[in-house]
Order: sequence, then C-alpha cells, then structure tokens
Amino acid sequence: MAARTHHICSAVPPYLLAAIADSEHNSEDARQSARNALDFHKRYVEKRVRRFAELTAPRGLRGATGSHRRPSIIPDTLLKHIAESDDVDEETRALAKHDMEHIAGIQEKYKETQGISAEQQQKASAASADSTKPQTTYRAVYDAHHDQDEADLPGKVLRTEGQKAVSDEAANQAFDNAGNVLSFYKDIFNWNSIDNANEKVISSVHFGKNYENAFWDPELAQMVYGDGHDFLGHFTAAVDVIGHELTHAVTENTSPLNYTGQSGALNEHVSDVFGVMIKQYLQKETAEEADWLIGEDCLMPGVKGVALRSMKAPGTAYNDQRFGKDPQPDNFNKYRATWEDNGGVHVYSGIPNKAFYLTAVGLGGHSWEKAGKIWWETMQSGQIPAKCTFAQFADVTVDQAEDLFGDDAAAIVRKAWNEVGVIRKTHV
Repeated sequence: MAARTHHICSAVPPYLLAAIADSEHNSEDARQSARNALDFHKRYVEKRVRRFAELTAPRGLRGATGSHRRPSIIPDTLLKHIAESDDVDEETRALAKHDMEHIAGIQEKYKETQGISAEQQQKASAASADSTKPQTTYRAVYDAHHDQDEADLPGKVLRTEGQKAVSDEAANQAFDNAGNVLSFYKDIFNWNSIDNANEKVISSVHFGKNYENAFWDPELAQMVYGDGHDFLGHFTAAVDVIGHELTHAVTENTSPLNYTGQSGALNEHVSDVFGVMIKQYLQKETAEEADWLIGEDCLMPGVKGVALRSMKAPGTAYNDQRFGKDPQPDNFNKYRATWEDNGGVHVYSGIPNKAFYLTAVGLGGHSWEKAGKIWWETMQSGQIPAKCTFAQFADVTVDQAEDLFGDDAAAIVRKAWNEVGVIRKTHV
C-alpha cells in the first residue's frame, strides 16, 4: 500500500507548545498536556512536508515513492449495475458499491502516477456538471469522544447539512464557522468550497484529552478540534483560526508552497491573510478599524497576551512567563536560517503578514476589496514557484496590484514590502 503523504497544519505553533511544556512556572498537568500536543505535532509534521513536496513534484513523479496497483479488471459499469440492480439482495448491492468505491480510489492513485491529479479530474467533472445542480457544500460535525487516535476519526455524527443546531456548543460553532469560511470564499472570490469543486467539509470536535490544538487533515479531508486546557482553547469559536486551517487546503489547489523555509512561511502567511480577512468580513471592519489579531479567542483567561499572533505588530501577541514571549520578527533583517519549525515557517510568517497589513491599510477600505484581491490573484497567477522566496512573492503581488488597480496601488504594495525589509526593485 502506498504511503500516505498529506499536509496537516495546526492552529497553535510548536514553539508555543514547547514553551508551555518547558516552563517551570506551569503545573505538571499543564506541561504534560502541552507535551502531548507537541508530540502529536512532531508525528505529523513530516507528513506535512511530504504532502507539499508531492504536490509540486514534476509530472509523472507524483506518488512515485509508493507502490501502485493497476486499474481493476472488473469494469466500473458492471459494479455500478450490480449496486443499483433490484434483482439482487441488499447485501450484494452494498458489496458491489463498496468494491466500486474501492476501485475508484485505486484508479485515482494510478492516474496520479501518470501525472493526472485527482483535483484536475474533480474540476473537469464540476465544469461539465449540470448548472442547475445545488451548490451548497455539505458539512458534517462528529464527536471524537476524546480519542486521540486518528484512525478512529471522524467519530459519532452530531450535526449534518440541513440539520438544526444541536445541544453540543462546540459542534454548532464548528459547523457554523466552517459555513462562514465557505461563504466568504464563494461570495468574495467565487471559489466553491476548498477545491473549487464543492468538496465536502467534515469536522470532528472533542479530539483527545485536553488537546490544545486544532488542525486540518487532508489525509482524512477534515478539520479536527481539541477542547484545550489551561492556556489554549475555544478553537471552534475562532473563525480566523478555522479560516487559516481551511485555507491550507485552498493553497493546495491554487499555488502549493513547499512547507519549509521561506516558502513554508509564505504558506502560513497566506492562511493568516485569508483567516483574518474572514474575521474582518464577518465583523464588517475596515482595514483601519480591525485589530489584525489571529486567534484572540484561543487564549484562556489569565494569560498575559491578546492572541496567538499579531499581523499588525508581529512579536507582541503575548508575553507570559508561563510560555514565553511571541517570537515573530517584523522585519526581514531579523531572518535567520534555522532547522527548527521546518525552517521557521510559523515564526517568519510574521514578516509577510506585516507587509499585507501595511498594504491593506495603505490601499484603504476593507482588506478583501483590494489587498485581498491582489493576494488572491497572486495565488491564482501560476507565477508562484514551489520554493518561492519572500522577494519573489513580493514581486508578483506588485505586478498583480498594477494589473488590477494601477501604478499607485503597485507603489503602495512595494512600499509595504520595503518597510518589512523585503526589498527588490523600485516600482516605476
């Protein structure tokens, strides 16, 4: 069986979990909870790197690291006929349907070895579908029952599309905020679900015991939420965090960025950009009015801080002896190559984050109207390489600003990048 190579990103960065685990100012229970979350993070970070490496591999090499099977000798049409036939019993129909779905999965793997991605197939099918087909994205929320084994996900169903609110508050928040994210992408960028092909969005709440994180797992095609512990929690209530995580899936379907070094920091940055815009959109805030905080709902009472990150002022989100000071720099002159955190993907995302903040405020109005449009078109442009540097990304945003809104807008974008130390060329 081929090895699974999927990207998983978590809401809480590893350096914050490590600080909680190491601080002698914390109770042993709090430190152990952070260690557990950190250990889980370390187990899946390798899959994260492999996922984006595979997405950006040359045609014909995708999935080549694993073993693959040939298409089935039994034709799909025969299985489909058995699965739908009234002349066989229910058990036979169910087995045929199961086999048909299994073979479909094998065929997709085979196509990938030929350089034909499942995403391309989905988009082609969606494009040819009947225009009258309902476009509501299916959402469902499950209860993980505090089990931390991903093999047991999604769990027991709590709420599905079309169902009214249930008694579980976390389930309702996860359901509603996933809907808020999907509506933003549809209404502002005409993007349908996470893949522009109406992919379903599944969520599991109550993952693990005192699990202090939330993440998107495309291996299971779903969101996963822990309940938190002493310092971090309320993940289902944080629409910017949910927007951040789901945007990683969107990035996979637009301009996949290798999850290491500067390209990995840009990957994190893009998720922060769209996560914060979704929050501002729901709160009807202009760029000038907004607080530009990511994850302020995730810090528990008593923590000396305001959020997980600040895009306006990187490095100022928190300062608490129990888990240290926000380590994000706000200028490229503080960038240092490192092996930690996959080359500092969570730390150095603060540099382009501030550039986007300066751009949005400089252009005025709502962030999604101009600045967001520029960043969206940048990710759609086909000009972002897998190992993109900050300078390369900056150049494309400047070019997109000029194409969309003219020379004055391009100059504002270039000035923003210059102010954070990402300097390339003067826009004329």
